Amino acid sequence: MKRKDFLKTSVVGSMATLFGVSALPVHQAGFAKLKKEEPNNSLINNKVGYNHLPNKELKTMNTIIHRSDTRGDANHGWLHSKHTFSFANYHNPERMNFGVLRVLNDDTVSESRGFGTHPHQDMEIVSIPLEGDLKHEDNMGNKTIIREGDIQVMSAGTGVMHSEYNNNPDKPVKFLQIWVIPNKRNVEPRYDQISLKDIAKENEFYQVLSPNKDDQGVWAHQDAWFNIGKFTKGNSDTYQINKKGNGVYAFILEGEVELNGEKLSKRDGMGVWDTDSFTVKATEDARVLLMEVPMQMN
Repeated sequence: MKRKDFLKTSVVGSMATLFGVSALPVHQAGFAKLKKEEPNNSLINNKVGYNHLPNKELKTMNTIIHRSDTRGDANHGWLHSKHTFSFANYHNPERMNFGVLRVLNDDTVSESRGFGTHPHQDMEIVSIPLEGDLKHEDNMGNKTIIREGDIQVMSAGTGVMHSEYNNNPDKPVKFLQIWVIPNKRNVEPRYDQISLKDIAKENEFYQVLSPNKDDQGVWAHQDAWFNIGKFTKGNSDTYQINKKGNGVYAFILEGEVELNGEKLSKRDGMGVWDTDSFTVKATEDARVLLMEVPMQMN
């Protein structure tokens, strides 16, 4: 695919009418400064994925690779965040998004610290704890603890206020916060959270999020499918794309894998598109998160 053709058909990495959260703490709770960015329709139609160029070594698909050490790094003491895509004070015009996947933050929050109450609008927000417990409260009346092995989704819709704190007094909490631009705006805000322990499988991918309320896992207002796989060394699985026009961003949670021959290590990310399937093989024990999303705005 030619660069100019891809740029014309990709989704802009704009904030798409959302409240962005600054990483600068102003008190112990880490209450963030807030900024609202209005969408620029010309950008949405014409510019996304600046560096999503074809990898000529892989003939069967287009790819983009983001190594772990190339991510944005924001260390504020109580919060250490690694940004795969531009966020808050980290801005890289070549790292705005992957399709409608807008934010992938790898956060570590100190003991009993967190993000004070702040707003979101028109965004699907997914949280996946990797270590420790995360306390969530919102203006919908939800007061919950999200633990390792859980997944949480929140549709911000017309607007929601929430806070997130480390619920552990003696250790950090580590979690992924993921933002997906929705295919419906101004929906009624909602919250969902489930444990993945009953659906987890070994040495194959299992679905944890989809567009369908009745499917396995949580659901979101977008034609997106998330899968997690835990593999022992030497095992592999082939992932089939659910919807034509979607791409997949693979994020290596632990270990080392090969994705169609490309070697990836812990916290590396690799986007693939223009393919029907690809294979992930564990070269060491590994855990992998696959995020399948539309490459164009719905």
